[in-house]
Amino acid sequence: MTKTRWTVAVAIAMLAALVSSGKAASTFQLREKDHIAIIGNTLAERLQYDGWLETMLHARFPKHDLVIRNLGFSGDEVATRLRSKNFGTPDEWLAGVGEPIGGYNENRFEKTNTRADVIFAFFGYNESFAGKEGVEAFKAQLTEFITHTLAQRYNGKSAPRLVLFSPIAHEDVGDPNLPDGKANNVRLEMYTRAMEEVVKAHTDVTFVDLFAPSVKLYAEHKAPLTIQGIHLNSEGNRRISEVIDRAVFGAPGTYQEAYLKRLREAVADKNFYWFERYRTPNGYSTYGDRAFLTFVRDNPRNVNDDVAAKTPKENVLPTNYDVLQRELPVLDVLTANRDRRIWALARGESAPKIDDSNVPPFVDAKTNLPGKSPFLGGEEAMQKMTVGKGLNVELFASERDFPELVNPVQIAFDTKGRLWVAAWKNYPQWQPTTPMDDKLLILEDTNGDGRADKRTVFAGDLNYPTGFEFYNGGVLVAQAPNLVFLKDTNGDDKYDVKERILSGFDTADTHHTINSFTFDPGGALYLQEGIFHRTQIESPWGPVLRQADGGVYRFEPKTWKIETYIPMNFPNPHGHVFDAWGRDIVFDATGGQPFYGPSFSTKKYYPAMETRNAPSPGKVRTRPVGGVELLSSRHFPDDMQGNMIVLNTIGFRGLLNYKLTEEGAGLQSTEVEPILSSADENFRPVDAEVGPDGALYFADWHNPIIGHMQHNLRDTSRDHDHGRIYRVTYPGRPLLKPAVIAGASIPRLLDLLKEPEDRVRYRAKIELSGRDSKEVVAAVQAWIGRLDSKDPQYEHQMMEALWVHQWHNVVNEQLLTRMLKSSNPWARAAATRVLCYWRDRVADPLALLKVLANDPHPGVRLEAVRAASFFQTADAAKVALESLNQPQDRFLKYTLDQTMNTLKKFMN
Repeated sequence: MTKTRWTVAVAIAMLAALVSSGKAASTFQLREKDHIAIIGNTLAERLQYDGWLETMLHARFPKHDLVIRNLGFSGDEVATRLRSKNFGTPDEWLAGVGEPIGGYNENRFEKTNTRADVIFAFFGYNESFAGKEGVEAFKAQLTEFITHTLAQRYNGKSAPRLVLFSPIAHEDVGDPNLPDGKANNVRLEMYTRAMEEVVKAHTDVTFVDLFAPSVKLYAEHKAPLTIQGIHLNSEGNRRISEVIDRAVFGAPGTYQEAYLKRLREAVADKNFYWFERYRTPNGYSTYGDRAFLTFVRDNPRNVNDDVAAKTPKENVLPTNYDVLQRELPVLDVLTANRDRRIWALARGESAPKIDDSNVPPFVDAKTNLPGKSPFLGGEEAMQKMTVGKGLNVELFASERDFPELVNPVQIAFDTKGRLWVAAWKNYPQWQPTTPMDDKLLILEDTNGDGRADKRTVFAGDLNYPTGFEFYNGGVLVAQAPNLVFLKDTNGDDKYDVKERILSGFDTADTHHTINSFTFDPGGALYLQEGIFHRTQIESPWGPVLRQADGGVYRFEPKTWKIETYIPMNFPNPHGHVFDAWGRDIVFDATGGQPFYGPSFSTKKYYPAMETRNAPSPGKVRTRPVGGVELLSSRHFPDDMQGNMIVLNTIGFRGLLNYKLTEEGAGLQSTEVEPILSSADENFRPVDAEVGPDGALYFADWHNPIIGHMQHNLRDTSRDHDHGRIYRVTYPGRPLLKPAVIAGASIPRLLDLLKEPEDRVRYRAKIELSGRDSKEVVAAVQAWIGRLDSKDPQYEHQMMEALWVHQWHNVVNEQLLTRMLKSSNPWARAAATRVLCYWRDRVADPLALLKVLANDPHPGVRLEAVRAASFFQTADAAKVALESLNQPQDRFLKYTLDQTMNTLKKFMN
């Protein structure tokens, strides 16, 4: 179809849609004091952030005093809506009536003010990936949803008035790294028509086609209206909200921009508090199983019923439910107070001052800690440390110099050589009515004396920043349930751009929320979460990603592809590292044990999980683990190079040290002398990274309490004032001269890929991520020509060239083929991993894998077997079985077993 004919066809379809919805809408009315609930997928959820739809509703009906609550939830489908335990059913939320739980006879949703009179439902996008074969099932599910919904009396009086919205179209944003949406749009239009057909049988339901109008909007606007084709940006939300307003209620009035601005700001403020109530973090401790743990005075852990029964009543402390559930009505009241301001502004009145004095009081959790060790100063605390032979520890920064340095949870050096710290002051979660001011800090040593003397607050309005990593000139930050991108565009080192990149990560336990951010050598970002969680993430590439009870995610920021790398009930993974050849080790913090990534990450289809039989590089002698780093620095002795540094926080307070050696297809760890340990009971090392000077920097959370289960989440002994950064040096060898990375030319950055320090190469590729991909790839070709083939590191340098291509999503089959035949077996194994992720864009990938499955080195065979698990054919199973022509070892055997388990459903 020509572009002209396509435009005409779209215009006709849009006209038909508007006429159809206009006819239905002519009988649709909002009544005074209606309660409107917005439900559905990410399209619905994201409407609350910009607030345009609610703004237009209030502007159109300024005297109605509408109560609007957004119950959207990323990844939802009509028939599938994952939630953590006791979150509440859709019916409970819509009615504002929750069944009693945990022996507490109360309605915990009483003040939510939902009680829906009107429901705006957004479905169809995620369901559409079932294609033509799934249409009839979808229609049946939609019919059941409509029938069930109309049979309810959520407001206690009458059936809700239901407005059903189709999915929007997939926008072609002109980015070659993203799908153009053509295939998706065929399905989306098919499912839009299916929704329309279902609604025709229900004259009391209003249907609005958003597909055709969105196609027209995309054609009319030069700038994209979505962030990646499927999720609207702020302008897109405004335009779609205008479509909704007109389709449901007819031609709108005319409003002054200043009026809309004031009204929208008030809506956004209300939505902020509502979102914190609806998606409250630590739900598993608020209304899940941990809500009902019993704590008693002077016993530093939760106790069973027998102990509680024998404890004097005055010594039994409040439960998490007593404390945290009380905070939710506080948020309900804060939300309702802001409803009143919206109503006043909608009527054109001046904004009334908000009076929050009517919030209910908080419950004092008290403490079950028998006694606290005194807090020592950062330098004084070093006297409690035992440092390994030849090593020295120095204080780099503490709360005494920088009061914002509180509860540092992750650290990372940027390409300018500055240390960034995620400071989680409000751990374990923000308390309503207090400032939401967790931070991302930049610490600098401007005079080179080894001590930070400057701090900048890059972001001061965060909420539990459990992880971050630099990318494309900005930083990706965990703000669960979202992953956000923050960027400074004017050079003042404070973010002025914020974009929600991914949505749907669960927040049932902030200890288990996405953390341990790290890139692999090829530019994919890995995030980890633990048990109790129910995650749903939408993608422009395929069906919604779902994961329950723990996993590691692999996300390509360049392409927006996301998948579960390791589905596993860890239950609490903290720590993930990749070595120079891309071999990774993942830690379970709770169990304190490492897993070998290559054999532990075969393809799984939800709800399949990995097993605890996975081979480990070795045992770590104590738990739990807060983080891990590989020591790669010429500042330290040769016999320490590549050692695995494991940070322990309870059983052993310090940095354990493990030698890594090759063992067949995998790695083996052997404990050697620790880096350091401390007798200070408040010392809690949680993250480490080798700095630009070659020293090992680590963060000390510094808190008398670190567990969630053992103490009430609001236990008054939890500290909100301390945090330290230390660095470990080896005085017998000079510190390194920091490489100049930020602002360096592309050829210079490529030369840095020859450096022996892993973190130098890591940061150089991060810097390259912000450069033009065509220029980078062209420069790589020239760089390859300048490499010395006699250099002992030549094969690794060539592998770095392939990884740069992967970072920039540019397939180079010639280079890939060359690396698959490298003289170095670990280069062949690493190239096989690249082949796995390029399998849909290279010629005959299974034929290549068949050769690799017969490779003389077990590490290559393991990667070939793993890669076979990502195919959906019987031939892939045959390729995996080729590995049996060679000897097996524990890593390879497990990988083959898991691959065959995945492929068995495709073998008939």
